Amino acid sequence: MRDAWFDACQTLAPRLVESMPATVVEIDEKSLAALGQWPWPRTLLARLVDTIAQEQPAAIGVDILMPEADALSPERLLARTTHLDASAVSALRGLPSNDTELARALATARAVVVVAGSDAPTGMPLRAPTFSVRDMNAASTPSTSATPALRRLVRYAGVQTSIDELDRAAAGRGLVSVEPAGGVIRRIPLVASIDGTLVPALAIEMLRVALHAPSLRLRVAGSDVQGVAIGELVVPTEDDGAVHVYYSPRNAGRMVSAVDVLEGRVDRDRLQQKLVLIGVTGLGLVEYHNTPLGVRMPGGEIHAQLLENLYDQTLLHRPSWAPALEAIALLVLGAVLILATPRWKPHFAALVALGCIGLAVACALLAFRSQRLLFDAATPSASLLLLFGVLLLLTLADATLQKRSLERLVQVQREQGARIAGELEAARQIQTATLPRDDLLRDDRRIDLAATMLPAREVGGDLYDFFRLDERRLFFLVGDVAGKGLSASIFMAVSKALYKSTLLRAPHANIGELMSAANAEVSRDNPHMLFVTAFAGILDLETGALDYCNAGHENPYRVHAVGNTLERIEGGDGPPLCAVADFAYPAGRCHLRPEELLCVLSDGVTEAQDVGRDFYGSARVQRILLDCSGRALSARGVVEALRTDVQAFAAGTEQADDVTILALRWHGIAPTW
Repeated sequence: MRDAWFDACQTLAPRLVESMPATVVEIDEKSLAALGQWPWPRTLLARLVDTIAQEQPAAIGVDILMPEADALSPERLLARTTHLDASAVSALRGLPSNDTELARALATARAVVVVAGSDAPTGMPLRAPTFSVRDMNAASTPSTSATPALRRLVRYAGVQTSIDELDRAAAGRGLVSVEPAGGVIRRIPLVASIDGTLVPALAIEMLRVALHAPSLRLRVAGSDVQGVAIGELVVPTEDDGAVHVYYSPRNAGRMVSAVDVLEGRVDRDRLQQKLVLIGVTGLGLVEYHNTPLGVRMPGGEIHAQLLENLYDQTLLHRPSWAPALEAIALLVLGAVLILATPRWKPHFAALVALGCIGLAVACALLAFRSQRLLFDAATPSASLLLLFGVLLLLTLADATLQKRSLERLVQVQREQGARIAGELEAARQIQTATLPRDDLLRDDRRIDLAATMLPAREVGGDLYDFFRLDERRLFFLVGDVAGKGLSASIFMAVSKALYKSTLLRAPHANIGELMSAANAEVSRDNPHMLFVTAFAGILDLETGALDYCNAGHENPYRVHAVGNTLERIEGGDGPPLCAVADFAYPAGRCHLRPEELLCVLSDGVTEAQDVGRDFYGSARVQRILLDCSGRALSARGVVEALRTDVQAFAAGTEQADDVTILALRWHGIAPTW
């Protein structure tokens, strides 16, 4: 993955050719067609070397390994031929050996031949330039002793060379063995160890011969190789002595045909003071190698590209600290993903992941384009994608668990809500059952009474009660507990029961005394300091006399049948129950006229609000009561008309308080029994 990324960088931004210090003289299809099939007689190779040498190149490198003697040499022909006449044999014996001719040409031109590494010992002699090793971390002088860095070099057990006559005549020997990674030549070792002897790459050896340097210097630092020095030229390497070649696309300008050189059709500028490589490129004669650009190139052109890198100092470099930096970048960007993915929505987290990957890719590309540094963006990017996928799966799994947990919680809450709703419904039914029904007085023609209570919640804190004390006296009560809901309803039930109990124990007591006694009873067990407003009255059904007491409640309305007028009952006032201990409530008294309507309300009526937060108010109550009286509605009709109008007024808003209405009309007629 890392190598594929480095190849992609070169493909996106291949090297621009600045200069061409090397020229490849290729034995191509054109040359083979003109001069004969391969292998050529080595006298022809000698003529090619001599022709190139006449143009005074900087150095000549023969990228052809010749481990056997020339089969076309005269002495080899004589050994295989028995039917030649004496003159022909004499002529052949007078000719020099083809290998001798090529050796002479190599020696004259100070050419460099190639050697190849072997995994097994070969017994062939190895001639190599002198290498001195200098540890840059030590103050010692250069030496040839082994250091830990040398063990990091590419190592071979044996060597393959050209025949000794050719190898001995050459001015230098360069290694051409390269181990392609994944079939692609990306890195080329500039120096290797063959059975303990340091051998330079072909390009380095050609530079040494061109610079007339007697030896090479290997720079090391502890266990790492730092570079190779040739005179004043220092070529930095990676820790194992290899370099990353920065390739350019194939360029016909660095190639010339061998036949054109031999026939003088090549400009001198293509060869003079150039590093000339002689190689075979004819179809089927040489193996083309894969390069990071995705283009196959012959070995000679790859060596030429390396020489251009060395000459222009355009080698790629992967710093030794690059893996540590990549790991740190992965940790930092991974931490960003770990923090962002569980907290943000998936598409935002995906954008963060893409941003992290884009940042890694952009930084690596910038370093490649500007400084020719190789940083791996593929491995961190793939790791970030994998991390994001894992985090997404974990987040999804966690979300699924939370969803299931919430579903279980919602189900539990639904069950609890249903149970509470059932209990509240039961409480509402019980509370409603404790309120007296209108039909209790249906048979009494002297009175028409109706009441209703609309709780703000499932159960309410308002209360009303009415019952006959005897054949001629009717007791009625309307109360309002401070607050609403379950607590108010419980206190309402307790207050109603205690008030009724107090009344039944002293049915003939003064209404003020009854209110005082009820105040004492209700206040006795009231840890939450709740209070109750109440209006209680005892109506004499024979005379219409009304004894009443008002404990902080709304003053009731009297609607006269004659003249259709309205007034409010006053007097007999005191504080709400449980507000002032041992308060002596006064009693009030008035006389109802025949067909007169008495209406007692809780403050939930007048304080009802509409969507504009305006109150229902007393004026609207009075208008409804006068309208009902004018239409001679029954007590039930008055209650329903007032309740309906309040609900219509407050439509669209939440009911703020319990609404209680009690209407009583005294007919003023004698009983039938």
